[in-house]
Amino acid sequence: MIALRDTSLDTAALLASVSDPEHGGTALFVGTTRRESDGRPVAALRYEVYEELALTEMATIAAEAEDAFGARVSMEHRTGTVAVGAPSVAVAASAGHRPAAFAACRYAIDQLKARVPIWKQTVYADGDAAWIDGCAPGDPTTARSQHA
Repeated sequence: MIALRDTSLDTAALLASVSDPEHGGTALFVGTTRRESDGRPVAALRYEVYEELALTEMATIAAEAEDAFGARVSMEHRTGTVAVGAPSVAVAASAGHRPAAFAACRYAIDQLKARVPIWKQTVYADGDAAWIDGCAPGDPTTARSQHA
């Protein structure tokens, strides 16, 4: 399962998608919106995405993790506005043993953050907003993504 959603993430479905009776280890990473950033109260995060490229790159990352760790990998990411405490990104991986499941999950989230064209804007409680690291959608100098 590789997905972008403008609604809540479904971690149960994500875990089910990597279930395998041959795999004894399953790892799940969930990134959520923090209440505070840079010492300022946060109201929400906004995500914008280049959907076609993002889905293709997410599938490539999952395949890389599967090949490297003998794992099954699924991931999904929110788009639009995500409230404080709500999940923004989730990655699940299963493998024959615990170390490979953890490694595949970590590889997938790290690569997703580094390579997938998803941009994050912090919306502060005072109404101010800022793109993370100055990133804005469509800015060719900031093709990497930033996540919770």
